[in-house]
Parts: sequence; structure tokens; C-alpha cells
Amino acid sequence: MWWWADMAAAEIALAHDYATQRGGAERVALMMAEAFPGAPMYTTLHHPAGTFPEFGALDLRTSRLNRIGPLRRSHRLALPLLAGAVARTPIDAELVLASSTGWAHGFPVTGRKVVYCHAPARWLYQGDRYLGRDGGLTRWATARVLGALTPRLRAWDQRAAHTADRYLANSTVTARAVREVYGIDAEVVPPPPAMLPDGPELPVEGVEPGFLLCVARLLPYKNVDVIVEAVRRSPGLRLVVVGDGPERAALAQRVGDLPRVVLAGRVDDARLRWLYRHCTALVAASYEDYGLSPLEAAAFGRPSVVLHDGGYLDTVRGGLTGEFFDAPAAEDVAAAIDRALARAWDADLLRAHAESFGLPRFVARLRAVADAELGRTPSVPAVVASSAPVPTEETR
Repeated sequence: MWWWADMAAAEIALAHDYATQRGGAERVALMMAEAFPGAPMYTTLHHPAGTFPEFGALDLRTSRLNRIGPLRRSHRLALPLLAGAVARTPIDAELVLASSTGWAHGFPVTGRKVVYCHAPARWLYQGDRYLGRDGGLTRWATARVLGALTPRLRAWDQRAAHTADRYLANSTVTARAVREVYGIDAEVVPPPPAMLPDGPELPVEGVEPGFLLCVARLLPYKNVDVIVEAVRRSPGLRLVVVGDGPERAALAQRVGDLPRVVLAGRVDDARLRWLYRHCTALVAASYEDYGLSPLEAAAFGRPSVVLHDGGYLDTVRGGLTGEFFDAPAAEDVAAAIDRALARAWDADLLRAHAESFGLPRFVARLRAVADAELGRTPSVPAVVASSAPVPTEETR
């Protein structure tokens, strides 16, 4: 550990798109910082009130855009400016490990660059999902802006991707997308669940145990409205939604005065632990490149009800750790919830499943990759640093 601390401070730097929100990519970026203690982290924007407090303890180096308050508070406003900000923020290190969903892979470097890709930029390659299903002036205006920016940003994105010496992907879905979009082969290195049972817990006011839980940023492609509608159709069910985002107002209007649905907004880790421990199941209807929240639920011995698509196929084993539904439609979600609640789940098996994706395995693989890129003797045994778990029948 001490050897890695000295090495990280001298030779390795980290990069992340922006530290402005509380999402899975941000948790993974913090795990990277844990793997390489002392390494500086470069990013475009930092909004301490909007993201995890642990970023404040890092040597976080932001772009000039960070001087503009509205952009820190809403990184989406900065979209036309982010490519330029990244291009003007060179990183002087022998190795840069970049956590990227569309921007950090473009930081110019003096040494070698390894990109850990959470997904190629959704706003460039999955526009319909990014914008959502509903129409309206906001969607129309956003689509017009993206349409005008896309050709230039795609050209920048392609150049940025090919400056990397090595690509890692968080899931088989992302690896396939990286190959299709960039023509680059990526090794799958699944991240671990970040929210684990060890730690303080605080109850959420007004919430009694025995509810369904949805943990998601409130964006169109997360399909949280579908889950709300499924619960509305089932009078005996209660739902707690954790997360915030642009869809919050529309979702609140849909919920109306339905007391069985609680929009909890952002919660701290102690309250999120309590929610995971006291829920009956996690429900997720989003198109995800990596299914992180089901692993967090499994760590607490709780099953998941998820869309049979994308990254959930890597992290959920049908009938053993969760139930699948085929489409983000309220009737499909409701039927899968009924199946899950009628089944007896093995909490020990669920916890063992989460542990198979644990932090030691993830850290060991990142360090082995760094050793290889720097031409050093591996610092961890090869068997510990192996890649993704063997797929089950459900994931093939």
C-alpha cells in the first residue's frame, strides 16, 4: 500500500468528467482514488453541495469553467463548453486513468492514458433515450441544441477516444458500445457496489419498513415514471424514490397526492443504508450500461426487479438475485414485482453475489493495469487481478 501511495503521487493522475452529482460514475471515481491514494484528480467542474463530500478530501484540480457558479450547479448548461475546457487542461503524469462518460477521455496527457468508460456519450449516440419519450418545448429546444452541436462534438469525441493507450469498460454492454462507436476493444472490469452495509444508518422520516425502493437520477431514460405508475396500479404497494434531476417536477406532478409514493430526493449515505436494509426489493426500469444498484441491494440481502436489458444482465441472476421484466411498461413492472414479492429469497446468496464484485478485486485489477502500462512488475497476484465474473445463463 505504501509503495502504491508513493508511486501514485509521483507518477499517476486521475481524471473524471465533473464532480457535480451523486451517481454511480462518481462513486467509481472515488474508488479509483482509493486505489491510487495521493494521486491528483482532474475534472471540469466541482459542486460540493451536489456531489459526494469525499471529493473535497482529494487533490481535485478543476478547469477554468469552475469559476462560473451556474455551470458548477448545472453541468448540462456547460455542454457546449466542456470539450474546450478539457482540451485546455493538460495533465502532466506518466499515466492518467480517466473515468469517462463522454469528457474525461479527452484530457491531453504527457504520458500514457487508460480510459475507464462508463458509456460512450449518451447525448451523442443515444439521443432518443437521453431526451426521453415525452414531447414539449424543453425537449424540442434540447434536441435542437444537441442537433447543432453533435457533428462537432462527435468529431472531437472520436479523436479523444483514439488518444487512449488502453480502454476498460464497466460492463459487456459498454464494451460492445465502445467497439461499435470507436472500433476499440475494451476489457470488462466491473466496478463493485459502493454502498455497503458497514456504516451508520439513519431512518427516513415518514417511511415505514416494507417498501419498494428506486435509486436513480431523475432523467428521462431512467423511466422512474413507469415504476410510479406500476405502484399506482397496485394498492398494496409503497415506493420510495431516491434521487434528483430534471424530471423531478414532472414526477412530482404524476405522483400528486398519492401517499404511497415518497420522493425522497437526495439522501446521505446513512439514510440510503437504512432504505436498502428496510426495503422489500429494489426496482429499476432504466436502460443502464452497468447495473450498480442491484449489487448494492444484494449487499443488504435484498433482491431486485429490473429491466431485462443492458448492464443488469451482468449484475442480476434471474430467479436467484432478482426478477426481470421485458419492457419499461407499467404492466410488465407490476407483474415482475408481484413475482418477486411471492418468492422467498436467500439473503446469504444475495450477499455472496455482491461480494463477488468486491472492491479488492476492482482495485487489484486497476493496479495491475497501471503496472503493465508503466512497465513495472505487477504488484498483485495475477489470480486476484483477473477480469469479469464468468457469465451465468441469464447474462449470455
